[in-house]
Amino acid sequence: MKKINFLILAYILLVLIMFVLPFYSADTYNIFRNTTSHLGAQKTRNSWIMNAGFILIGTTTIYEGWKSLGKLYYFKLLVVVFGLSLILVAIFQHAPIIENIEYSENEDKLHSLFATLTGVSFTFIAISAGFMEHKHKRILAISTGVFVTMMSLLMSYVSNYMGLWQRLIFLAAFPWLNYFFIGLKKPRA
Repeated sequence: MKKINFLILAYILLVLIMFVLPFYSADTYNIFRNTTSHLGAQKTRNSWIMNAGFILIGTTTIYEGWKSLGKLYYFKLLVVVFGLSLILVAIFQHAPIIENIEYSENEDKLHSLFATLTGVSFTFIAISAGFMEHKHKRILAISTGVFVTMMSLLMSYVSNYMGLWQRLIFLAAFPWLNYFFIGLKKPRA
């Protein structure tokens, strides 16, 4: 009997949320301009759905990573930091995109801190994996880390499309991460 890959299931659900929830969120939400964090923002309609997605993907990443990483304690630590930061992104929510609404600035600052930690920890995972992988897997791991970094920079420098850049990050990061975890379960040649 084949084991269930919870990370893939959580990822599929996350992708659906990222692309469907914008139609049921704030009226001013724009899929290209606004991030997934805006979908989960304070006092935003249906924000609980995006935040549940963040918690689910963070939890399943930790679970699948812990099962796959064996004695690779450095990677286990990075995966736990990555997964927990995703969970904390959901708990401490972004400021609302709707203007003139009261919100917690401290919560927004904590959200930004954990969102940054999510990106940095993922990049460390991918680049570090590149040093332990062989041939095409090495190139794929490092390329994924560089791609995520470049998209993160574009979010800052071409912010009118930060929603697009962030979605591209999610679309690249989790399939690679799952591929990395699966590769660790297989015996090496």
